[in-house]
Amino acid sequence: MKTIKLMFAAMGFMLVFSAQSGAAGNAGKSGEDLFKEHCAVCHPEGDNIIKPNKTLHKKDREANGVKTAKDIMGKMRNPGEGMTKFDKNTVPDKDARKIAEYILKTFK
Repeated sequence: MKTIKLMFAAMGFMLVFSAQSGAAGNAGKSGEDLFKEHCAVCHPEGDNIIKPNKTLHKKDREANGVKTAKDIMGKMRNPGEGMTKFDKNTVPDKDARKIAEYILKTFK
């Protein structure tokens, strides 16, 4: 199980590094598209493959103090252990907000 988690984490890192070069091309993408590109590998259907108690579903988000789009963006910029950091070069603020709003709207 640990090997699978590490494999998925490595895949996530690869996606982040490949996405860095294409961040400027994300202007017309929806929050859902951006979520699929940057987040879905570790958060399929709002779950969390690394830390199952920290899903994107409202109950878990709020239990972990993440209630607003600003809170989600804060986690993207300064995540805890096990989550990839998405800086402004990787995911610009406009795209991070789209992702956050998608999460709030989708994972209730």
